[in-house]
Amino acid sequence: MESTTTAGRVIKGLEFARPEGAAPLLLDLHLPAEAQIGGSSPAIVHFHGGGWRTGERSSLGPSVDGTGINPIGALVAAGFVVASADYRLSGTAVFPAQLQDAKAAVRWLRTNAAAYGVDPDRIYAWGDSAGGHLASLVALTADANTTAADRVAAVAAWYPPTDLVKMGSQALPDAVASADDPGSREALLLGAQPADAPEKAAAASPLSYVHRDAPPFFLAHGTADRFVPAAQSASLADALEAAGAAVELLLIDGADHMWGGPDGSTAAAAQATAATVDFFRRQATHH
Repeated sequence: MESTTTAGRVIKGLEFARPEGAAPLLLDLHLPAEAQIGGSSPAIVHFHGGGWRTGERSSLGPSVDGTGINPIGALVAAGFVVASADYRLSGTAVFPAQLQDAKAAVRWLRTNAAAYGVDPDRIYAWGDSAGGHLASLVALTADANTTAADRVAAVAAWYPPTDLVKMGSQALPDAVASADDPGSREALLLGAQPADAPEKAAAASPLSYVHRDAPPFFLAHGTADRFVPAAQSASLADALEAAGAAVELLLIDGADHMWGGPDGSTAAAAQATAATVDFFRRQATHH
């Protein structure tokens, strides 16, 4: 199904993978109103949040969606093609199924780049919360071979879980949820409590895969996040910096998960969106 918006057009429900025993996986393709001269636009694959167990493509969660700020639309208006992809949720399959699906979305976009006016060398990943976790893993686990079909040239992650081993211990005192709770989102993802299966938790953690040749990272997190502690982004940023990789960290003081604030302000969502557009613009220009 295709629709037109002020920013461009949207082709909804394109099948990009069909995992065995699961429903076909779909993505929405958000296209700029005018393709770049030469027909080769930079592109971003977006992965939604929802604790790996809920959520849907082209959404940034009810809090962000309800602000009136449209981060996907802002990126499309800046000239990016955005492919917002589904992935198997934890009720259907445990990790690494989600990462396999995320990589499949990147491969599909690169394979079909010419058909949609996408520059295959300027494909980036972006995600929020659980989607930020997947975007980070996609970026860090791509084959070092420069021709790898699932590689991305940069990544932006909003409030991502990065170290499932320490998620519980880093939780704020007023945390809504902890990875150490029975039946936690992390336990459902792994098929085991993180504390009981540290090897599984580490294997599902972006922090485990940091290396010097990682693509540039942009991490954004609110300091008052009650779902994913800001220490998760800070520790990944520290590890990337120590490895010699390029990383930018934006900590927004007082912002909760999905950029909520005590005053109901949309300032944090607007700041994160503007910074993300700026980051990807710089990446696309300097490529």
